[in-house]
Amino acid sequence: MIPAAFTYRKAATVEEALGLLAEHGDDAKLLAGGHSLLPLMKLRLAVPEVLVDVGGITALSHITDDGERVRIGALARHHDVATSELLTAEIPLLAHAAGTIGDPQIRHRGTVGGSVAHGDPASDLPAVLLALDAVFVLQGPSGTREVAATEFFTDFFETALGEDELLIEIAVTKTRGQGWDFQKFTRRAIDWAMVGVAVAGDRVALINMASTPVRARGVEEALAGGASAAEAAERAADGTSPPDEPGASAEYRRHLAKVLTRRALEAATTRAT
Repeated sequence: MIPAAFTYRKAATVEEALGLLAEHGDDAKLLAGGHSLLPLMKLRLAVPEVLVDVGGITALSHITDDGERVRIGALARHHDVATSELLTAEIPLLAHAAGTIGDPQIRHRGTVGGSVAHGDPASDLPAVLLALDAVFVLQGPSGTREVAATEFFTDFFETALGEDELLIEIAVTKTRGQGWDFQKFTRRAIDWAMVGVAVAGDRVALINMASTPVRARGVEEALAGGASAAEAAERAADGTSPPDEPGASAEYRRHLAKVLTRRALEAATTRAT
């Protein structure tokens, strides 16, 4: 449970962090809240030679109104998102989901950007942001670029984020007036979800049902065709490939996906803001 030796570097700005990434290449890892990276380091599943701490870049912790969208700095903590009056009013799904992550200690340390960049299909916020059609702003040596959430998650723990890039911001279109809901099933409150469902208007995304967070296209097609919540939910597992584990088989997860999707769709009709 003791990490291998590493060199610690603390970046004060985005430019400094990018410079350290360029200098150390594959030998460097970024540290924000640390809830994903540090456990891997303790198990020596991750052995970076250089740890670049970006947690002190205060310019990346904003939550600001941009007219039609809300811009969220990558270093905004889960607690900041959960308690933001702006997000609670304009994108309540995101604020609500952030408030269900782990426990207070995790929410006060974990960052939105870290959760997204880690690319864990069992994580809550990647699927929520997928349902919200979020856009991720990446910065690298040649400038900034935007990547849609539908294109960002590429495989198990893999994303479109380049090794020399930093996720700096997440832009989410306001959803005031849309129905929404978030459902997940866990063994304990602080555990990763066996399965989770995020509903934002007519978009539905699933947690832990494939190697990436995925949109429930079958459900969305059924809803567009006039199906009821119960009818549409029967297609929740279409095209998915959930993990098959002793504690939760693939068959069980498919069943959970249908149950949770029905609950989320029914609740969404009563939660429009």
